[in-house]
Amino acid sequence: MFARAFRVRANSGIKGSDRRKLRSDVAAAFPTLSTEQLAELVPNKEELNVIKIYSHKGEAITVYMNHRNPILFEAEKILYPTVYTLWVYPDLLPAFATWPPVLQKLAGGADLMLPGVVVPPSGLPQVQRGTLCAVTLLGNRAPVAVGVATMSTEEMLAAGMKGKGFAVLHTHLDHLWEYGDKSSPPTLAPLVTDSAAMESAGDEEELQGKEPGSSCSPEPEQHVDIRDLSLRDRDTCAEVLGKEELHENRAAEPAEDASTEDQQEAEDSRTPQEQMDALFNQCFFHALKCKVKKSDLPLLTSTFLGSHMVSCCPAGKQLDIKKSSYKKFSKFLQCMQHQRILQVKELSRGVESIVDVDWKHPDIKAFAVPEGFASASAGQDSKSEDREQVYHAPEIIPLYGVSTKMIPLFQESGHRKGSILSSSEVRNIIINYVKSNELVDETNKNFVKVNAILCDCLLDKSEQDEISHLKWDELLSRCLERLQPLHQVTFSGQEPVVRKGNIEPIDISIAQRSSNKKVTIIKNLELYGLDPQCVANTLQQKVQASATISPAPGTKDRVQVQIQGNQIHHLAKMLLEEYQLPRKYIQGLEKAPKLGRKK
Repeated sequence: MFARAFRVRANSGIKGSDRRKLRSDVAAAFPTLSTEQLAELVPNKEELNVIKIYSHKGEAITVYMNHRNPILFEAEKILYPTVYTLWVYPDLLPAFATWPPVLQKLAGGADLMLPGVVVPPSGLPQVQRGTLCAVTLLGNRAPVAVGVATMSTEEMLAAGMKGKGFAVLHTHLDHLWEYGDKSSPPTLAPLVTDSAAMESAGDEEELQGKEPGSSCSPEPEQHVDIRDLSLRDRDTCAEVLGKEELHENRAAEPAEDASTEDQQEAEDSRTPQEQMDALFNQCFFHALKCKVKKSDLPLLTSTFLGSHMVSCCPAGKQLDIKKSSYKKFSKFLQCMQHQRILQVKELSRGVESIVDVDWKHPDIKAFAVPEGFASASAGQDSKSEDREQVYHAPEIIPLYGVSTKMIPLFQESGHRKGSILSSSEVRNIIINYVKSNELVDETNKNFVKVNAILCDCLLDKSEQDEISHLKWDELLSRCLERLQPLHQVTFSGQEPVVRKGNIEPIDISIAQRSSNKKVTIIKNLELYGLDPQCVANTLQQKVQASATISPAPGTKDRVQVQIQGNQIHHLAKMLLEEYQLPRKYIQGLEKAPKLGRKK
């Protein structure tokens, strides 16, 4: 319900009589709440507001706010608690547990499928079809989602725990949660009553570290259209089934003192996805323990993966995030951040960096460097800092947003203001619009007749009385010019990021300093996932000249590289040939010194 952004239509305070009615409605909806708990939830004197919103599907929803957090929402005259309320009263609803990686799917709009429900030793809660339920993550009793059971407990078991179990309405990490203070779920110990259940919960503790974190997600405008629900459901089932197998196999993992042959057999028994997960964990802790120093921070996440983690990969193996259960490196880091191992922040828009590492964390301290790395790690630790990083140029795709003026032209195809489209999608929409409205000129099909909507959207006032036909290519170019420019950047192993405007090119300029000395200045490297410090170190070694890093003028969070002399030739070779960046994203290469013969 709140997987996509909603529109706020009204915001007002709740008066005394309305508060009493609300308290009465809450008491009727949730009879397990005591009088004291009702008074806490719907206080007499504290600020309590009501907000009228519309979801992306047009559903009218009433949201009740207390202490700046949404505590309840009402749809079709039914009251539902938010996760903020359930964190205070975790036993308010019957709860069903799922694996931590499933949360990201639920927050994206997927329903909870029965293969993703963990059946505890004590059995599932007894519910009927249509019962309001909470969803928790394994190992933590704090609910992370609210949903309605699509079948009774008996029907779930009779179906072999297959099919859709819960229609999810609201989750931690969705847009309703973002409307509050964006706090994370508290850690509440599960209610384990017998030793078998306790032992089972202990076996699952390791997977708890793979719960997606709630920090630094890209701003709402960065997200493109969400995929079809059925596809998400299938992805959820596949991921959950993989996790179930992971836990079954982990129970059979050999002890540390097992023989090498036994360990190899256990590894072979795991699926390729499980082996890739284990490899990412190994390289992650190895890199933090042996490669990264506090002085390296902040460190670009792309540099950490491409330079540090890759160097820790055992011979004959290769890190591939797509073959892991995480699918994206940002999700892997979110899980590690949730375990408080490190902290990731978006220092430059759309570019994430590791800003803090807890080297005293038990998982880092307990990590044992694999045999064959131990002696080499200590000797090569300092050398690894100067090693040239493995860099993959980002994929950059121009996109277009529907502006207010262009709404009449695009609303017929179901789009509205802010809809994000690729150039091919814009082209198809325009072609379909022209054909459906029979605007192709009968005498010359290379021309399109300009009707009232095309006239208002694409022509200037001075042209409206003069132009009655446009060529196809001119029609499309005018349309693209009047849409809001956007661009999508996809870094290797990370989620696509959509930003406003056209991407700024890497800017190379020549400046003159004292004593008539020239320096080369490079800006905007961060936008392309390049670590300015690494670029400065590499250039310094190549040209044997002094290179420095300094804040870029006119920006808050970017730096510039400055190196002595006109080094554009070396820069061009590095950026174009080694880093494989397209020339159109580099500005200033024409300022290179001419290498012609002296006359």
